[in-house]
Amino acid sequence: MLQNDLLAGAVLIIYYIVGLVPIPLMLKAWSKVPHEVIRKLQHVAYSLSVFILLRLFSTWYMAVAGAFLLVVLAYPALYLLEKTALYKKLFVDRAERGGELRKQLLYVQLSFAILIFLFWGLLGAKWQYIVAAAVMAWGFGDAAAALVGKFFGKRTIIHRWVEGVKTHEGLAAMMLAALIAVFFTLLFLSDLSWYICLIVSLIVAPICGVVELFSKRGSDTLTIPLAAAATAFPLVILLSYLGW
Repeated sequence: MLQNDLLAGAVLIIYYIVGLVPIPLMLKAWSKVPHEVIRKLQHVAYSLSVFILLRLFSTWYMAVAGAFLLVVLAYPALYLLEKTALYKKLFVDRAERGGELRKQLLYVQLSFAILIFLFWGLLGAKWQYIVAAAVMAWGFGDAAAALVGKFFGKRTIIHRWVEGVKTHEGLAAMMLAALIAVFFTLLFLSDLSWYICLIVSLIVAPICGVVELFSKRGSDTLTIPLAAAATAFPLVILLSYLGW
């Protein structure tokens, strides 16, 4: 079992080193792909890494340990890199002095750890699909919101609780992408009927959109998955109790 977990940890680290470092670097250095597209591709890649934690690790606590191992290894490395000219040349970081990637790393792994503890460790492995669905809602929903809002958004949302420039088009894209991501994740990973998957998705998606709208300082990486899980779980319980 320990050998399998060590192998899973190695796979996780290799995934991040290969998928989340060289590919974005090459895109930034050798292509004309907009930086926002590269950032959101990284976010989607972050979200997909949850399947390594759920499928390859033998227990929930080893999966959580794997998530924090990543922080222990990557956080100081990013901190040191931020002090070099190479960092700004190769990495996409919106913070003037760097630090955005480190903060996102913490948020992502913290959300993974909380969800895995709740919907694997506390409630049992049969609820792992809630973790996956919640993370997919963030990964694909947030990416859609940012890209559609930036490149196609025209109607700005003005509200004192909304940070930065957000648009109606971006919000609609967030909801649609979250709906599709949650629906197909539930459909393929759970034993729920397709119509329950659809009902849950139709309710979770707009809630994720509202949470994303009012989340500040990059906290949507944490708030969206938690909101999605907090909505999906009781809905599944309720619909199952009703015999649907």
